[in-house]
Amino acid sequence: MHEDNAVWSPTEDGVALTPHQDAGDKDVEMTLRPRKLSEFVGQARVREQLELVLHGALGRGDQPDHVLFSGPPGLGKTSLSMIIATELGSSIRVTSGPALERPGDLAAMLSNLAEGDVLFIDEIHRIARPAEEMLYLAMEDYRVDIVVGKGPGATSIPLELAPFTLVGATTRSGALTGPLRDRFGFTAHMEFYTADELELVVRRSAGILGVDLRDDGAIEIAGRSRGTPRIANRLLRRVRDYAEVRADGAVTREIARAALEVYDVDEIGLDRLDRAVLRALIKSFHGGPVGISTLAVAVGEESTTVEEVCEPYLVRAGLLARTPRGRVATAAAWHHLGLTPPQHAPGEPPPGLFDE
Repeated sequence: MHEDNAVWSPTEDGVALTPHQDAGDKDVEMTLRPRKLSEFVGQARVREQLELVLHGALGRGDQPDHVLFSGPPGLGKTSLSMIIATELGSSIRVTSGPALERPGDLAAMLSNLAEGDVLFIDEIHRIARPAEEMLYLAMEDYRVDIVVGKGPGATSIPLELAPFTLVGATTRSGALTGPLRDRFGFTAHMEFYTADELELVVRRSAGILGVDLRDDGAIEIAGRSRGTPRIANRLLRRVRDYAEVRADGAVTREIARAALEVYDVDEIGLDRLDRAVLRALIKSFHGGPVGISTLAVAVGEESTTVEEVCEPYLVRAGLLARTPRGRVATAAAWHHLGLTPPQHAPGEPPPGLFDE
């Protein structure tokens, strides 16, 4: 996690937050972040491409192209942005799209960048349009125009900027405007992690946190992490708490299962709200189809929460289908709740298909 407009500077071991946060006060999320490309687990294709971009620019003595990372949350976009600064030996200024409401906010930040610095804008698709239009010129020509005054007497004052590298991150690449997307020299889409990759993530984090993690415990946590390192690290910390309080501190498969049962995380990573959505869809609406707003009311949540938090994983896990008429529970969802699916459920073979 980070604060808006935070400044990061490289150290011998990686990056440390200055001046707002001392290295000794970094939270757990910061402690677990990889600091070099060689430490980053997963996303092999992106790592290879990024290494070529960065080392090619360093070899020529040029400023690297602007970089855009897209993909679901928790896959390492922020970590890679900090790794870029470390690999370049530069400082990084961290902000977010919603924080840049006015062109003046962006101009003040850009004018404070030193040559070679990295500017990271998280959720860049949410940047205000006036600030985005100012960003175009800054990305291409390292210059912004400051408008002084209003009306016919307004004048434009050009402000030269030090060469910098913009790193943008977005969870909704389709929401980016074409002109902004085209100004990034390198774009990368982050993919969900495999169970084997998440097992490596959990083992690395356990080593940093000093957790006695056994092989079967790592496999159990990785399998319930929904393909996301951030979730894997969070589950590891919760299992560690359980192991220290109710066991001898060692994280085995049995301990991990018992802990995650306490925290309502089932064997495929569904939490309480995920299962509530499936139960409402199946038991209250007979498997659907049903509209997202009606489904949200049935579970007592906002429709945006169901649509953005629960639905992506349920669809990816094959438990829920989106149709023109609404959301429908698949046969796998019925089976997951221990129920017999109807013949019309998606994924259930039609009657007679496998009959002799």
